[in-house]
Amino acid sequence: MLKLEIVTPEARVYSDTIETVVIPTTTGEIGILPGHIPLLTQVQAGELCVTKNGRQEYIIIGDGFAEVSGDRVSILAENAINHETIDTHAAEEAVRRAQEALKNRDSMDPEELDRVEAAMRFSMAQLAAKLRSGK
Repeated sequence: MLKLEIVTPEARVYSDTIETVVIPTTTGEIGILPGHIPLLTQVQAGELCVTKNGRQEYIIIGDGFAEVSGDRVSILAENAINHETIDTHAAEEAVRRAQEALKNRDSMDPEELDRVEAAMRFSMAQLAAKLRSGK
């Protein structure tokens, strides 16, 4: 068993004992099983898949970092939301705002551009998850 914690600047979003977790990273998805080697990796906004009691649940996470140490997985992300609580209209509006802001990307400083792109990736991941689930 693994202990998974997902923390954002606002709150601890998830803390539970699980069987496996698949994390979206900047180099692709990685699956973590009990006994995994120690690891520190950069997380990319996307869908995190948790297996608990033989069932899968999905959490949408923003950019951040993941650390695997022993049977403990800690994820520090800019934001995270459980699949069931996604507000499709809010995510669509966030994508629209980001697309509008990106029209002026030449006048943005690099930090602002990174922030807008990260927000867009997080919102797009929410919409993709809702579209795939049909809910």
